[in-house]
Amino acid sequence: MTTYSNHIRSKEIEQAALECLEKRGVSISSIAEIVFQMQKPYNESLTFDYCVESVYRVLEKREIQHALLVGVELDMLAEKGQLSEPLQSLIAQDEGLFGVDETIAFGAALGYGSISVTTFGYLDQEKKGIIEKLDSKEGEECHTFLDDMVGSIAANASSRVAHRLRDIEDGLSEREIEIRDQEDRY
Repeated sequence: MTTYSNHIRSKEIEQAALECLEKRGVSISSIAEIVFQMQKPYNESLTFDYCVESVYRVLEKREIQHALLVGVELDMLAEKGQLSEPLQSLIAQDEGLFGVDETIAFGAALGYGSISVTTFGYLDQEKKGIIEKLDSKEGEECHTFLDDMVGSIAANASSRVAHRLRDIEDGLSEREIEIRDQEDRY
């Protein structure tokens, strides 16, 4: 087994996660559309640009990056038929009782609290926006893990928006809100 001793910089991992989404046809704005749809009923002043910013902030979180990279790598290996059986068939077919894809995405949703967890559950059932397209199983690509990870990212960004709104309502300064936000990302 090869031993790796080089430190991988956080920015490299973040960039890899962003490129991973882009390569798989998922734009930040498509995730932000879900966030906007989920949070607009609770925040009349919410802007789409704020939702985009929230998605980017969530994607700065290492656990999200790691889960995304692992999940998409498994999807791509399944597309190429490079997994051993029965794992190959379970992932390629997105077997209904497999559940590992949801488990990883659910774990990634835990970092932003109960709002994120319940929103993830809702999105997993309702398949909003780009999630529905990824889950459709049309075409040659496998998105067994990606559809759930996109749901997790959207759920986390929605929770972030909700918590920041409450911080604003509570009269926290921009500096205080930024400190809380930085703590949430690591």
